[in-house]
Amino acid sequence: MKYYIIAGEASGDLHGSNLMKGLKKSDARATFRIWGGDLMQEQGGELVKHYRDLAFMGFLEVLLNIRTIAANIRLCKKDMLEYKPDALILIDYPGFNLRMAEFAARNGIRVFYYISPQIWAWKKSRVHKIGKYVERMFVILPFEKDFYASFGYEVDFAGHPLLDVVKDFPRVEDSEFRRYHSLDNRPLVALLPGSRRQEIKTMLPVMLKVCRFFPDYRFVVAGAPSVEIDEYRKLGAGDDVKVISGSTHELLAHSFAALVTSGTATLETALFNVPEVVCYRGSYISYQIAKRVVDKKFIRFISLVNLIMGREVVKELIQSAFNPSALKTELSRILNDDDHRNRIMKDYRELVEKLGGQGASIKTAAKIVDLLTSETM
Repeated sequence: MKYYIIAGEASGDLHGSNLMKGLKKSDARATFRIWGGDLMQEQGGELVKHYRDLAFMGFLEVLLNIRTIAANIRLCKKDMLEYKPDALILIDYPGFNLRMAEFAARNGIRVFYYISPQIWAWKKSRVHKIGKYVERMFVILPFEKDFYASFGYEVDFAGHPLLDVVKDFPRVEDSEFRRYHSLDNRPLVALLPGSRRQEIKTMLPVMLKVCRFFPDYRFVVAGAPSVEIDEYRKLGAGDDVKVISGSTHELLAHSFAALVTSGTATLETALFNVPEVVCYRGSYISYQIAKRVVDKKFIRFISLVNLIMGREVVKELIQSAFNPSALKTELSRILNDDDHRNRIMKDYRELVEKLGGQGASIKTAAKIVDLLTSETM
């Protein structure tokens, strides 16, 4: 069968690639046309647009790029009709993907959604659009099943795909990792400033300012594969703070602590058992709008770790609180306070239990193929 898959950022590319593996396992004749990235391409996807050309973060940024977004929407609609897929599979990325869901459904294309948009945080009205145009929603956070049920919609929860990513990640000896990347024997602190150029420019300079206070540790930036190393060097990374591109999981597997920009990376860091400080700073306008539209009764945190646990497991430094002084204080706690580190590690074990079983991508792919074949034979 022919699958049209849309993912708009790095995490979507990762989960999309694993879903494609599952689809090929359940459907030997699977072919793919994709909006995604390098990982989805490696699984045989014919790339229409790379996610680096799609990622606009925040209300103001979307407004400034509205013409580009509109052009991408027109291109996607035209391309989808020409490809004539058996199914459209959407991965998060709601602003774009919900438009595509409606368009596809109205044109007789079956629509499946893998990884729900965070509509439980804001724009809850979108749940009705999903119920109208999406044949089946596959969620990856345990509380999302109850959220949709409260609106009368049944969804599937098969666990979180990152459990498989971490479990299957090939470990190498610490000495080999350090030798390959020319690192000394100091404990590593990973800096994860995000995958979008805009957020990297905002987050990394602040992260770099605390490095000099911890000379006994080696700081390493997890470079996004779509961003050139020169971009990080322009922001202050250099010989003292090495940049390792396209190897975030490898870096986390060898890190003692991490400073992480809010997003999927906060959960990835936790699953690699790395104590972290979660950081976020958006534009003033975007943040003020977000404060007014987010459901504060439901959303008390911004990191997935704390959201899933329903309490503070890792410290969040948001907007003005994300500054060198506060960052230094919180990093010192996770580096030097053993009781604090042990509590975080204990909470991480509970987090894994809440995320459900492994095999999320394989189970989801098999269900999609089953739905397609059982109703077309």
